[in-house]
Amino acid sequence: MTSSSSPQYSPQEVEARWQDYWEVHQTFIVQDGESSGRPKFYCLEMFPYPSGRIHMGHVRNYTIGDAVARFKRMRGFHVLHPMGWDAFGLPAENAAIKNGVHPARWTADNIAYMRAQLKKMGLSYDWKREVATCRPDYYRWNQWFFLKMFERGLAYRKEAAVNWCPACATVLANEQVVEERCWRCDSTVTQRYLAQWFFRITDYAEALLADCDRLTGWPERVLTMQKNWIGKSRGVEVTFPFVDRPGGLTIFTTRPDTLFGVTFMSLAPAHPAIETLIAGRREADAVRAFVDRVTARDKTVATTLRQEKEGCFTGAHVLHPITREPVPVWVANFVLMEYGAGAVMGVPAHDARDFEFAKKYDLAIRQVIDPGRPVTDAAHTEPVGRLIDSGAFTGMEAIAAQSAITDALVAAGSGKVRVHYRLRDWGISRQRYWGTPIPILYCAQCGVVPVPEHDLPVILPDRVPLSGQGGSPLLQVSDFLNAHCPRCAGPAQRETDTMDTFVDSSWYFLRYTTPTEQNAPVNAATAASWLPVDQYIGGIEHAVLHLLYARFFTKVARDLGLVKIDEPFVNLLTQGMVIKDGAKMSKSKGNVVDPDTLIQTYGADTARVFSLFAAPPEKDLEWSEEGVVGARRFLQRVWRRVSEVPPAATPRATIDFSNASEAVRALRRKTHQTIRKVTEDLEGFRLNTAVAALMEYHNVLSTFTAATDHRQASAAEAEGLDMLVILLAPFAPHLSESLWEMRGHPPSVFDVPWPSYDPALTEEVEVQVAVQVNGKLRQTFSAAADATEATLRERALAAVARWIADKPVQRVIVVKGRLVNIVV
Repeated sequence: MTSSSSPQYSPQEVEARWQDYWEVHQTFIVQDGESSGRPKFYCLEMFPYPSGRIHMGHVRNYTIGDAVARFKRMRGFHVLHPMGWDAFGLPAENAAIKNGVHPARWTADNIAYMRAQLKKMGLSYDWKREVATCRPDYYRWNQWFFLKMFERGLAYRKEAAVNWCPACATVLANEQVVEERCWRCDSTVTQRYLAQWFFRITDYAEALLADCDRLTGWPERVLTMQKNWIGKSRGVEVTFPFVDRPGGLTIFTTRPDTLFGVTFMSLAPAHPAIETLIAGRREADAVRAFVDRVTARDKTVATTLRQEKEGCFTGAHVLHPITREPVPVWVANFVLMEYGAGAVMGVPAHDARDFEFAKKYDLAIRQVIDPGRPVTDAAHTEPVGRLIDSGAFTGMEAIAAQSAITDALVAAGSGKVRVHYRLRDWGISRQRYWGTPIPILYCAQCGVVPVPEHDLPVILPDRVPLSGQGGSPLLQVSDFLNAHCPRCAGPAQRETDTMDTFVDSSWYFLRYTTPTEQNAPVNAATAASWLPVDQYIGGIEHAVLHLLYARFFTKVARDLGLVKIDEPFVNLLTQGMVIKDGAKMSKSKGNVVDPDTLIQTYGADTARVFSLFAAPPEKDLEWSEEGVVGARRFLQRVWRRVSEVPPAATPRATIDFSNASEAVRALRRKTHQTIRKVTEDLEGFRLNTAVAALMEYHNVLSTFTAATDHRQASAAEAEGLDMLVILLAPFAPHLSESLWEMRGHPPSVFDVPWPSYDPALTEEVEVQVAVQVNGKLRQTFSAAADATEATLRERALAAVARWIADKPVQRVIVVKGRLVNIVV
């Protein structure tokens, strides 16, 4: 039944109306402790940096999360779906330097603009839980965490070689260095020695590694990245005694099978034993000059094969722990104190860097593993082959020799079995302004003094000269810098470094559970009712940068009694990028699509449906203008079809479908099949195929015609249209709200329980059966879904009679409902 006066679909009017409705009725505001026995579901997308405008990556990420959150709400879950802002960071400070706008003002303006953009997308966020990490009521708790870790020895200060970005003029964590370049500005990263604050994440290395096996809802490649970054290795610490003075050099190796191939030792230029080794030797001046030269010169952080190897002989020797042969000691530019113990045994026949170094300085190359070929032009680096020239261990397979040589070293008191980790402690000091002040004072009498907890927060001052040059801008703010020591009341100075902004994002998901709590970062009892996060959604680029720190903070919070969980995120989805013209969308490539323009032109629901339909969530999405237009046309067709059919006059529950026509039965069968398909796809994050199923279902509804006087047909059609609207709601929420109302139902469609399907109605009445002869497809035919094996055999033989002719049939294989294979 059609209506000539059906209203036209105007996305802008529809979307503005329902966004106002949701806000007025607080549809998505969730109250703690009001679950009424419903299971909880904490759905979270990684919060954005307030750069000024959302981009298509945001649109895709947040639409995925919103579809899941709305679906879970309709499935009867008590859903927490919050949003906030990762608001500290270098871009705000750089913008202040460039444009003369204070970072606080720049950030607040950007937050306001981006919040309005997100609301125009119709995202079902509980905005009352919004946090911004640059506000004192948030970063106060960064400082609280710091003090608690300081009390427990998990926060400490030391002078160390740090990753330095000269363009950003700040220290970077190891995880922020990508292929020797700054993750933010792509400048080449160098090394400097500075006094820095660290979090002792290495104390949790084993737990972080072991608990990876519990994260069954995470992508395997993310877990692999986490495990590789932690980098557990078992090996042996070996001591090489000095030849002519007390003490020795201790190295760690995972390759004791190569011990007999050691021909030199190489030390980091900053190794503390260098002065002891060179004292009184004629090489001392040359060594000191070499050390000064390589440490003063900017050098990239990575000890890569591309770096030219340089060294200087110290004149000293150590004794091989087994053969007692003297081994020369060199200082080398490719050895860093931050890796291992700053000393490495040189095995040039079986290590690529050592091979290059030995060739350059004409050092001995001693092959001790025979891979079946001589080692002349390159090192043999794999533990494959039998040992040669290795004393009592000669002839052993390399792998077996590792244990045997380790046992011999331990027995002789020259070695200890050790476990080492690639993971290094997290350097959190940054020499910039726009970040959390580190709550530490320096007193001439008392030394390093933590700020008392009752004095938190240490407020970041407003009036700060920002030039981008030199050290922290806070050094120039005397009112901030100068303070009184809380122990002796004497003069003291504040720490002027601020915290790495990854501290902010390492626990924000905890704060969402109780964003107004005044006495602790979270209210433990309320947090326990929401945690852990059931579904976390974000980019693969944060597989190490953010997720490892979030796991670390969760374990610290657990040990502080704030939470009862070991891991923060049960399930993780890493969505793909948005690609245009073969490259990731970016301003530098000039291929950016403005979401505002997209929404203004086509509507938010179109943007949402396109983002969800164009590719599986975990794959890259190729931008397509035709795809956007296609999504808009689909929604227009749904609007037109639903609006032209009036609500059913008779309640569906009163209709007897037992004697319905085949057309009615077919429609109801498709309805229940679609309910099952969309439900299963949403549960499995197959959002693109869920939308495809709705498009197919709409086509079926569009070709169905119900006579006005046929109650069964009208009821089946009405049921179908109602189900189409409900199933479409997580994907196109504004349109679905209007159509639900148009169908004669009170708002909101999101207060309607998700439909269940009747398994009996999902079964096919007819199936297509393929017929093969000797495995080759020859014919197909339709058959009743419950047809017997004998019937299928008989029909199949008849269907392919001309291919069989007079050949004797040896065997007929019947797969009910699918296939008959005839062997002749």
